Amino acid sequence: MIGIFELFKVGIGPSSSHTVGPMKAAASFVDSLKQAGLLAQVGAARVDLFGSLAWTGKGHGTDKAVILGLAGETPETVDPDHADRIVGLAHADRTIRLGGVRSISFDPKTDVVFDGVTETKQHPNTLAFTAFDSAGKCLLEQRWCSVGGGFVVREEEVGQPAPTSEGDVPFPFRSGQQLLQMGAASRMSIADIVMANELSRLSGEQIEAKLDHIIAVMMACIDRGMVTEGNLPGGLNVRRRAPSLFRRLQKAAGSNDRPQHMVMDWVSLYAISVNEENASGSRVVTAPTNGAAGIIPATLRYFRDHCGQADQAGLRRFLLTASAIGALFKMNASISGAEVGCQGEVGVACSMAAAGLAAVLGGTNEQVENAAEIGMEHHLGMTCDPIGGLVQVPCIERNAFGAIKAISAASLALQGDGQHVVSLDKVIATMRETGRDMQSKYKETSLGGLAVNLAEC
Repeated sequence: MIGIFELFKVGIGPSSSHTVGPMKAAASFVDSLKQAGLLAQVGAARVDLFGSLAWTGKGHGTDKAVILGLAGETPETVDPDHADRIVGLAHADRTIRLGGVRSISFDPKTDVVFDGVTETKQHPNTLAFTAFDSAGKCLLEQRWCSVGGGFVVREEEVGQPAPTSEGDVPFPFRSGQQLLQMGAASRMSIADIVMANELSRLSGEQIEAKLDHIIAVMMACIDRGMVTEGNLPGGLNVRRRAPSLFRRLQKAAGSNDRPQHMVMDWVSLYAISVNEENASGSRVVTAPTNGAAGIIPATLRYFRDHCGQADQAGLRRFLLTASAIGALFKMNASISGAEVGCQGEVGVACSMAAAGLAAVLGGTNEQVENAAEIGMEHHLGMTCDPIGGLVQVPCIERNAFGAIKAISAASLALQGDGQHVVSLDKVIATMRETGRDMQSKYKETSLGGLAVNLAEC
């Protein structure tokens, strides 16, 4: 089973697969050196990036991420402001403090290799780490794959069944149908089912505290993004829109002239705020990825601030429900843009948010499943074609539309009785097959779509 805190992780932008994952893989490589007793012998290191990591890694900050990971930093605890200092020193001194304890030779310009030619064997997000002694002899080499949402596995483990603890959880669901059947048999909501599974690992107090932390980070990210001015990094000179939009909405809210679509503008603002923070490398929550990090917080904020019935327990129930849907996509398809396109990021986040909102607005398990299905059905085939390899255009606006679609999906589902033609399981299978058939240039390579047509126009 995939737990809620595996899907919702605190990290930094701009990408879960290209930033968070590589940083975790680099830190794990250093841990392997420590466990093998080799750390004291290391004199130099090299990182090779392949596939999508090579094609869009510079725009996604993958080189920065692996430097931080080798320096002993983790996505959960790294200070975004201090991170730039660590990377800057590595470039200036051509050294790195491996694991934060031992200085070795490391020139980011030559020791982080963007290899866009060599084909990947198992996954399009593949990276290799090599440690050498002072004489240039290889001490240890590892190949890792960043499989989306900040999840990383060794290359030889890709495609193998992951170790599970299904026997230790009371509700080991692996499909939407099983989830509904378990809910009907136990007379429990989807949120209660997820909570019961989490209680097999943590205490109720621990779960609530971790959920509250996730919620607080999401809300703080929105608040920060609404007031932070300036241009986004990366060279496209994209100006942050959230602060000016926030000011206009505040002004309109204080007047008698309030457009009927103002609520949609607020929801768009919340999503844009998060994704502008993500594009800046700030603190965000993978939900379930960084590229789609604004959809669930925006929908959650909509429930909190605009629905008039929200409390902390409801916010937690939203995330518990959403995580069940995200787990189904992760187990049965993918949440990696490099594997299945943006349908696996924005589409999955929309599906999760729709389910969470339907649940806290009083929906039955069947209505929640219907909302999740609607959310994905109308994202099928969405490509991942970031301009300049940056998580900015069209990614930021896609999050705003994803949040609006999530609210619409929940509303439509709540107007029905939960019965519908296409099941969530069928739409997950369709998304997986669509991603498999999609040309690689439309899967986070910046080799097709808007990424190339902008220049041609």
